[in-house]
Amino acid sequence: MGVKVEIDEASGFCYGVVRAVNQCENYLQYSSRLYSLGSIVHNNAEIERLSQKGLVTIDIEKMAQLRNEVVLIRAHGEPPQTYSLAKENNLQIIDCTCPVVLKLQQKIESVWEEIREHRGQIVIFGKKGHAEVNGLVGQTEGNAIVVENLQDVDCLDFEKPVVLFSQTTKDPIEYESLASEIEHRCLAKFTKYDTICRQVATRHDKLASFARNHSVIVFVCGHESSNGKVLFNLCSGHNPRAYMIERPEMIRRDWFQDGDNVGVCGATSTPMWQLEEVASYIRKNITFAGLN
Repeated sequence: MGVKVEIDEASGFCYGVVRAVNQCENYLQYSSRLYSLGSIVHNNAEIERLSQKGLVTIDIEKMAQLRNEVVLIRAHGEPPQTYSLAKENNLQIIDCTCPVVLKLQQKIESVWEEIREHRGQIVIFGKKGHAEVNGLVGQTEGNAIVVENLQDVDCLDFEKPVVLFSQTTKDPIEYESLASEIEHRCLAKFTKYDTICRQVATRHDKLASFARNHSVIVFVCGHESSNGKVLFNLCSGHNPRAYMIERPEMIRRDWFQDGDNVGVCGATSTPMWQLEEVASYIRKNITFAGLN
């Protein structure tokens, strides 16, 4: 009987990452080098592939030392200070900020201008220090408050207006729970905006169903992927036999039983080629005595 393997068709890069990788590859067709401010995607295998084409990943300190070069801004986006630095150093920018993230940045900047005189608080539900979140906080000159969970809301002043946003890749259910808690405790005006990417939001329901409908889940993502951690937790909540890996060599035979229906899926930062590689590895290496 062996095992049956199916790849989740809804997995693979989200639109923003696809757009950034495509622009990177297009540029490197005609140039031997391109700088990327931060990892273009939180996936080591994809970074290695693009590095072989000429992509060089740098941090903001290295960018400050560059002059007259070309720098790619990844889908996560950047705060205004990064663009000011680029102008000062005569750096050409290939701006791959995801359109969803860019729209959110502009909205936060606009709302901040409206509420700052009323001592209002911009609150962002997201991962502290995450690249996208840093870009969002930058729209408020560093004044936005980042909360990661329900416990973090204790730091808010509930006597002042609160406007709540979310990092685009967060769990919609967690966001609604957090919003409900803040609204319940707020003594002043409370406003929330639904800023979770629709592609990410709809993936939650689809992935939950995918996890339930397979006996084993092999979830593929980079260890730095914030979205990956969220989606893997979703999978493991619906299927106790869910395992997270970065590369095929991490797969263990004792995860599987004869007759298992194996589902292979991943984060929005996981390329489809890597999912196919993992599925092929399982088909080839997970066999049982007297079978296959």
